[in-house]
Amino acid sequence: MNAPTLTEYATALGSQAKRASARMAAASAAIKNKALRALAALLRANVDALQIDNARDIERAIANGLAAPMVDRLRLTPKVIETCAQGCEQLAAMPDVIGEIVGMQQQPSGIRVSQMRVPIGVFGMIFESRPNVTIEAASLSIKSGNACILRGGSEAIESNKALARLVQQALEDAGLPAEAVQLVQTTDREAVGRLIAMPEHVDVVIPRGGKGLIERISREAKVPVIKHLDGNCHVYVDDPCDIAMAVTVADNAKTQKYSPCNAAEGLLVARGVAAEFLPRIGAVYAAKGVEMRCDAEAAAILSGVAGAQLVPATEQDWSEEYLAPVIAVKVVEGLDEAIAHINRYGSHHTDAILTRDHMHAQRFLREVDSASVMVNTSTRFADGFEYGLGAEIGISTDKFHARGPVGLLGLTSLKYVVLGNGETRH
Repeated sequence: MNAPTLTEYATALGSQAKRASARMAAASAAIKNKALRALAALLRANVDALQIDNARDIERAIANGLAAPMVDRLRLTPKVIETCAQGCEQLAAMPDVIGEIVGMQQQPSGIRVSQMRVPIGVFGMIFESRPNVTIEAASLSIKSGNACILRGGSEAIESNKALARLVQQALEDAGLPAEAVQLVQTTDREAVGRLIAMPEHVDVVIPRGGKGLIERISREAKVPVIKHLDGNCHVYVDDPCDIAMAVTVADNAKTQKYSPCNAAEGLLVARGVAAEFLPRIGAVYAAKGVEMRCDAEAAAILSGVAGAQLVPATEQDWSEEYLAPVIAVKVVEGLDEAIAHINRYGSHHTDAILTRDHMHAQRFLREVDSASVMVNTSTRFADGFEYGLGAEIGISTDKFHARGPVGLLGLTSLKYVVLGNGETRH
């Protein structure tokens, strides 16, 4: 018998997911939570085995010359596995929103109109590098009563296969269909093309990866897409601010980890505090080897900092997502210029203001057009786990349906529910 074609394979995955989604939508909260707790236990019991599979992926990635930030995203350390397990448990402890009725209103006709929260159905998830996304997507899919088809990057295929086996084991142990979470087993890129062109089986596609991947998915998909293209996040140091706190937060936002999309790529400093703030943050960045791409005013202030790597900023730097120890630095007149700069050059992902002025904070929150806006804290908190969502399936910079970290609610929809007692329309 001949092996199935890619089209046949993708169609089989889709039809299996569609069937499984009906059972998942009807599953009780207790059963779904049982599967999540079983998955957490399986992750903890298989740390050593998972690292063996992950080591194969890392070895191959390094041999293939994969960039260091991408190799970093590929690592499935015991800490990463434990965070995944905790995410499953956090989701299991959360209320089940499926079937929830909201906004009940009685109309003059006598009918009562409300909305019920229901699963989306089947979502396709296409992602690169990070194998922990397999668990985040699977656990959110289970909790929200959906089915999902996951397609990870070829660089993480062994890790993803190992994780997907644990997910399917947890589903079966809880009495749920294993096909509720399926991993595309081939690394052929055409499989993605098939997955995003099956509206009869897939209700929404969520790409999570580099700009090239997301642009391709957005261009070719025949089903709705939840996406963000890049994370050009900003920290704006306002006048007035707590300088010591601003140094700590600006340091964390950039250097706690360079590769995530919520790391700060732009630092805007109000002119009134620049002379005091910039030499202090400059010394921190210099010590950590962070290159600063500066406008002329920032460069002049930072020129006396020992060991500082200063490079004149180009127009392109204001829009750049570095994912590396590089940050664009600009002195601005104040709040108005900072907001205008962020809305022009930012990617509408996450932006923060560090300030002592309550009115400035309120204006920043209202006027900066981003999925997450923050006051006096690090952009690195823009994350489903940190937001208490249990896990996230990605971060959306779209403005419809889901925006910001997409957690449990982002994988649901609302349908109208109308209750009557024999009323007829006149």
